[in-house]
Amino acid sequence: MDQVRLFALGGLDEDGKNMYVVEVGESIFVIEAGLKYPESTDQLGIERIIPDFKYLIENQHRIQAIFISHGHDDVMAALPNLLRHVKAPVYSTPLTAMLIEEMLKKEGLREIRVHRVKRNSSFKIAGIPIRTFGMTQSIADGFGLSIETPQGAIVYTSEYIVDYDIHNDAFSCDITALAEIGKRGVLALMTESVGADREGHSAPHHRITEFVEPAFEDAEGRIIITTYHQNLYRIIEIIELANKYNRKVIFYDDDLRAILKAVEKMGYYRMPIGLEIPKSKFTNELKDVVVIVSGSGDHVFRRMHKVALGEDAMLRLNGQDTVVIASPVVPGTEREATNMENELYKENVRVVTLDRRKVYSMHASIEDLKMMLYLFKPTYYMPIKGEYRQLVSNANIALNMGYHADKILVLDNGQIAKFVDGVLKSTADQLTLEDVLIDGNENLDVSGMVLRDREILSTDGAIIVGIVVNHKTKEVIGGPDVQSRGVIYLKDADHIVKEIGNIIERTVEDAVKEKRYENMAVRMEAKDRIVKYVLKETGKRPMILPAIVEINVTE
Repeated sequence: MDQVRLFALGGLDEDGKNMYVVEVGESIFVIEAGLKYPESTDQLGIERIIPDFKYLIENQHRIQAIFISHGHDDVMAALPNLLRHVKAPVYSTPLTAMLIEEMLKKEGLREIRVHRVKRNSSFKIAGIPIRTFGMTQSIADGFGLSIETPQGAIVYTSEYIVDYDIHNDAFSCDITALAEIGKRGVLALMTESVGADREGHSAPHHRITEFVEPAFEDAEGRIIITTYHQNLYRIIEIIELANKYNRKVIFYDDDLRAILKAVEKMGYYRMPIGLEIPKSKFTNELKDVVVIVSGSGDHVFRRMHKVALGEDAMLRLNGQDTVVIASPVVPGTEREATNMENELYKENVRVVTLDRRKVYSMHASIEDLKMMLYLFKPTYYMPIKGEYRQLVSNANIALNMGYHADKILVLDNGQIAKFVDGVLKSTADQLTLEDVLIDGNENLDVSGMVLRDREILSTDGAIIVGIVVNHKTKEVIGGPDVQSRGVIYLKDADHIVKEIGNIIERTVEDAVKEKRYENMAVRMEAKDRIVKYVLKETGKRPMILPAIVEINVTE
């Protein structure tokens, strides 16, 4: 019987960066390829963090499929980075596939084929049966996945809630399909943990209508609402409220409008006719309107912050406006959200913030997780998607339902669960993983050298010292020139500046005299000497950037 291995390259002990790997014999199946946003202030200039793909790159010839369960950044936004190194087929549902194709097009990846599958379907890849099943998520077309190995199914539910009042097929969940998979035998069940410490079901607490509607009833002027453009369920609620109160809708974000066009084209939802005012016809004098300001991650907060500061070219606030913050704070966005909200209060507009204790994000709560355990009846249970305390809360749910501790897998990223003949044989093997930091569109070194340099620049400044030497004789013929930024005020420290110049000059002369001159080595030696001197004189450790320029001199 083929060995089955199960592990995560991201998503354990963290919120975001989800990537899970199922190995059946020699075949590799990848589930998700997401990012997370930097949470700490010491990650200067970092835009996003993605999983370490080394293992997948080394074993790319074995990858049979990459599954993307829905259209959120935490499960799909690292896909372009992966596909630059790994050529493998991608599988997803129509809406998510369209979002993936647009994303790949922007990244210049035009030859990747994205296979479209139905939310509830069965097919085979490399001879292994695959079954998808629809799950209720905050974006349409979300699905879970069953990979049917000879030892039993590996089931991945993705994020979800259980809501019996969903009447839109693009958001619905077929409970009977889940029960059928459970009857066949499930080796391991992977479920999310973000809401594992919340009592009860998430539904109906995920709906915002009853909390936002009073703002529609009381607003004297415009209503401006912030939301994530990938939270389609919430956006539809806002549109329906606008239609009920005869308010026109303006979409600030073009990406959101593109998503809604795709949703309409696929028949998942159709906006009421005549409700929208095109962005091109928007003016700040319009009264009975709802402006939806959306974006992904902290971009939505940055956009609204810019509006609050009066720096936005399109939207200007006035005292009659009501601003509804319907975009919950997620890890990595706290500072931007606080800055935005603080500035809004300065503008004397009415601010309505949804109470996180009353309005839940669309993640499974305790009773939702219990239902999955009841339906699938897995032999092993693996909490995923969450910080460590949330993984433990999820594990405790299984313990309370009668599962023994040896049947519950709380793993670290890179820790491999190995199954043989339907039994867990080991979790001892461990892949060495590093977070990959993305600065703009490029990867930073995982060693952290760039971040340490940035931290030094932000605290102790920099000193640039340059000197010109004769390329042939190595005689000093120009300089030294010393520039200080953020270290010392030059007019008050002439002696320090002069000595820094003398140090690099003496270092060059000593190396030439001792016949050991080599440009890079001399620069490093000068740097070490200058660092010690500046620390002694100022108590600071600035970044020292020495430059020795060699030029040919015509005799």
